[in-house]
Amino acid sequence: MRKDILTKKLARLQKKAADMKARALASEDVNEVRSITADLEDVNAEIAETQEELAAIEAEERSANQKPDNAELVNGKKVFDGGQKRKLQPTETLEYRQAFMRYVQTGNAEIRAGEVITTADTGAAIPLTVMNEVINTIRKRYGNLYNKVRKLSVKGGVQFSAGALQANFKWISESTVSPRQKLNALAKISFSYHVAEIRIAQSFLASIVTLDAFEAEIARVIAIAYLQAMDEAIVKGTGDGMPLGILNDARVTHNVTMTAAKMSNWTEWRKIFFAALPLGYRSGEFIFPLSTVEKYLETMADSNNNPIFRQATGLEVNDGDAVNPNGRFFGREISIVEPDILPDFDTASANDVIGIYWQPDEYAINENFGFTMRRYYDEETNEWVDKALVVVDGKLLNAEGVYLIKKGS
Repeated sequence: MRKDILTKKLARLQKKAADMKARALASEDVNEVRSITADLEDVNAEIAETQEELAAIEAEERSANQKPDNAELVNGKKVFDGGQKRKLQPTETLEYRQAFMRYVQTGNAEIRAGEVITTADTGAAIPLTVMNEVINTIRKRYGNLYNKVRKLSVKGGVQFSAGALQANFKWISESTVSPRQKLNALAKISFSYHVAEIRIAQSFLASIVTLDAFEAEIARVIAIAYLQAMDEAIVKGTGDGMPLGILNDARVTHNVTMTAAKMSNWTEWRKIFFAALPLGYRSGEFIFPLSTVEKYLETMADSNNNPIFRQATGLEVNDGDAVNPNGRFFGREISIVEPDILPDFDTASANDVIGIYWQPDEYAINENFGFTMRRYYDEETNEWVDKALVVVDGKLLNAEGVYLIKKGS
């Protein structure tokens, strides 16, 4: 069977490539390393072609085993169109997806004669099927903060109003009319073009055999790296070559200071924090590291040391859930973050921010162009490097609803 023959061939080629890489890394002769690297490119090209053939065979097998005839194969799944076939986008086609896989693994950008998937400037556009998988991964698992903020796709450098239309009510009679309402706008906002990269080990990508497995794994790797970085940028991005985070936004001026004793006292939360909140911002959310929640919020007790945190504050934290480790505090959502994003109360210094109260939909991430993939050879490490590139920026549209919770001395 041809599939079995190709599978065995692929295993032999991958072993050969691994041996060649080991020889290149062990050699101290520059000329020998260059010779091995040149030969390795040919082997990697043959590996990619074999993987492409295997992927095509698997696609044909899946297609043959599924009905009705009016269903088409998209990302390994049948999509039914009610009798009308949906036209695939250029980066959805099997040809493009296979070519993209070959480009990432070998640098060969050709689909067939006269067609290419890349340019020297932008790299290869990541297939739509892969990006859809990234989006699904984002929604399901990662990006505790990123999932909640507003997503935009506006042109960089263009200023627009972050304010909202407001109107005044006025009683009118037969002889009077209501005045025209004017836009009450907040400060103007514009986004920059910040380029971020996610580097992926070539040896890792080259070892993935099938197209479906390749697409699923590269989507997972990109999503995890991107969302970890975005959550950190939303909180403490410098604005220099990256989004401007809440902690570095000079427009955020509301501060509430809590000592250790006050953190564990539900009446102090009412007096110091909630009493200061305007009605328009009372539907916000908290950001805390889990350790602070466990040590100070979940230890609230009465004078007899009986726990009262749940009765007094409605605190619920599903910290055992690795997918969604969040909760509620005084009826507001809590987003749990790692201590590298916000410090734990005990390890923080006086006046450090140990918690944030915010309105997630008033922070915006602006993404342009989607992800592209670039490939280059690192002369220092003698290996190929693949990196996903994305143009992104982010900042608060309105800072009035943000309160920084600081550690008191």
